[in-house]
Parts: sequence; C-alpha cells; structure tokens
Amino acid sequence: MVVESFLLDPAPEYPVSITAKRYCEEHFASNANNPAALTLVLLHSTSFHKETWEPTLSDLFTLLRKGGDNAPAIREAWVIECPNHGVSGQINKDRLMAEGFRDFSCFRYAEAAHRFLTTSSSWTGPQNDIRKRNLVGIGHSLGANAMLILQHLEPSLVFSKLIIIEPMLTAAGPLALEPLRHHLVTRARKRIKLWDSREAVRTAYNNPQRRAAKWDMRVTNLFMEYALHWNGEHQKYELSCTPEQEVAMYLDPDGSTKPVEDLNLICHRLPVHLVLGKTPDFVPREVHEALFDSRSGRRFASITWMDAGHLIPQEIPTKLSAVIYDALGGNPSSRL
Repeated sequence: MVVESFLLDPAPEYPVSITAKRYCEEHFASNANNPAALTLVLLHSTSFHKETWEPTLSDLFTLLRKGGDNAPAIREAWVIECPNHGVSGQINKDRLMAEGFRDFSCFRYAEAAHRFLTTSSSWTGPQNDIRKRNLVGIGHSLGANAMLILQHLEPSLVFSKLIIIEPMLTAAGPLALEPLRHHLVTRARKRIKLWDSREAVRTAYNNPQRRAAKWDMRVTNLFMEYALHWNGEHQKYELSCTPEQEVAMYLDPDGSTKPVEDLNLICHRLPVHLVLGKTPDFVPREVHEALFDSRSGRRFASITWMDAGHLIPQEIPTKLSAVIYDALGGNPSSRL
C-alpha cells in the first residue's frame, strides 16, 4: 500500500491546519484516466485518528486485487483527520484555544473535509482536482455524521454514494442519546492525561475489562503510534486528542440531530449504505432502528448488521472491508 501525507496550512476562514493521507496501490494507476474509477473519502470517529482506517483499507485493497477485472475500479482513498485529533491535534494544539475552535464540533470536522477537498487543485495541480472525481464517502460515528453534513456545504461536492457506519444519529430528538452522551463525557473526563510510556498505555488498553481489548492488533498498534505524542514539558506521553477536546465533541448540541436533516434529503438523491453493529454497547438499538423506520420516508441502498459493537472499524476491519467491497460493487444485499 502506497501512503502519502498532506498538510493544508491554516487560512483566515479556517485557522487550523488540516492533515490527510492518500492511500493507493501501484496498479491503481491504470484507473487514472477512467472517469468511473472511485475515489474514496473517509472520516474517522471521536478520540481516534486518520490512520485507524489503515487496516480496513489494507484489507479492502487485498480484496480488490483478488477480484481482478471483476472488482470495482478504485483510483485512490483519502482519509482526512479531524483537526483536534491525532497528529493534527498536536499540530493545532495552540490554535485550538481560539474562539470557535475550543469547543470543536461535528460541523467543524465537516468544514475541514470540505476545505481540504475543495482546495485540492490549488496545491496538487489541476490534474488532481478531487472535486472532479467519482467520489464515495465513508464515515464512522463522528465521521459518519460529518460526512452527512458535508453533503450540503457550499461549494457543493458531488458524491456517487455514501457508506455510513454506526452513525451517532438520533431521529427521535437529542434526549434519545442523552444517557450515552453523559456516559461518554464522564468517561472522557476520567481519562489519564499523561503516561510514562507507550507500553504503559498498551498494557492498560489490553486489559480484558476494556473495550479496547477487542480491537484488531493493527488498530491497537496504530493507536499507540498516532493517538499519542511526547510532551517535552512533562516528559511523558499524552493523548493527541485531549480529554477536553473529546468532551467538547460529545457536548456538541446539534451533532447527533442536524445530520438527520441532511440524511433525509441525501437518501433520495444517492445510494446510502448503512452499516450497524448488533451489540448495542453505545447507541441503543431502538435509536438505530428509528433511522430506517418505514414511516420516516428514509430509504437505504442496503442495511448491514455486523457482529460487533459501535467500534466496527477497530474491532473487525477485515469483515468491514468485505462489506465496503460489496457496497462499492453496487449490488450488496440487505442483511437485516
């Protein structure tokens, strides 16, 4: 897998840096002149980082190789990082104290993705104008919500389909997720801020009593590398997405409801594939089911229930890659 890193500098209209990575394989070059070839755009969940998608992408690319001429044509995949997470959180540490960015939100993540995608031709050349590609949006949790918001931002970006994984959405009003919000905020505020070593973090996260013990080992390794950074002042490691920033994301008053309005429109305009976890360890099942209630008028190209909890990309990236592969091929079956 070929990986390239990109950094978009701050601008007056968006005064924080935006980082992204481009993933492809050498044989994807043969699709460069194919207008139907897909460019994937991926957004991640709260408290993670852009590299958390690497195991899923690696396994997806393996499926594409095995599929040969019958596989969907892919040009590349872009993963855009939420600016207060991962490497971006470290780069933007001081800028995130500015008014309007101290309380980061789902909308701000969508804005970051929009700015990155709509300015791509200015820093990669007109031949790499991502806006002109056949775009497929893939988002998990926070990233799913931000992907939905992205659909109405101007100037508009045209996506051919969306794959929405465990969205933090409630069609029944904000109170339906209030217990979850309280739990997530309480947990984030109790996080250990400083660690003596990455191995100390690994040992803690591998505790069988923690959800992180279920993660794919590749995801855990990437978390240790990209979700932590060295704090020279304290001579310890700290989380790149600070507990304060994580709490701000969870307290976003509109983050779980406003994207439903976008979904109501989008699902009639393009195929939306919904991927959910069977284990209701975060979002209650009835909240998920309200999204595809027949009385809502919403429709989905497919609905897939997977044997996992909320953190599907972290727990079962290989199985998720197969679901994404099916959705990209255009003929997935509903797995209710």
